[in-house]
Amino acid sequence: MRTQSETRSAASQGESRSSASDSPLFLIGKDSRGRWVVQDRNGLRGGLFVSRADALKFALFENGNRPEAVITVPGVLELDMSGDAFAPVGSAGEAEAYQARRAA
Repeated sequence: MRTQSETRSAASQGESRSSASDSPLFLIGKDSRGRWVVQDRNGLRGGLFVSRADALKFALFENGNRPEAVITVPGVLELDMSGDAFAPVGSAGEAEAYQARRAA
């Protein structure tokens, strides 16, 4: 039977073995309406935020405080929770075209 300290030690060793690839990757950017968007690579987590700071805080909380797993998108990023994430577009016109293609 393990003591509490042995259990804590085993848990911390297991956590240290996890790789950066286990950490979710998040995109942060603005949508075509100027709102801040956070989206994970699987389209399972994300949201709309008032400020970049709030968006970044959410992404870091969700990925275990790993700033290297947060990417800022220079163009337009539309929130897509359908599981078809990582579809950033470059302009508002391209955002509308992307939404039209998805609707078709």
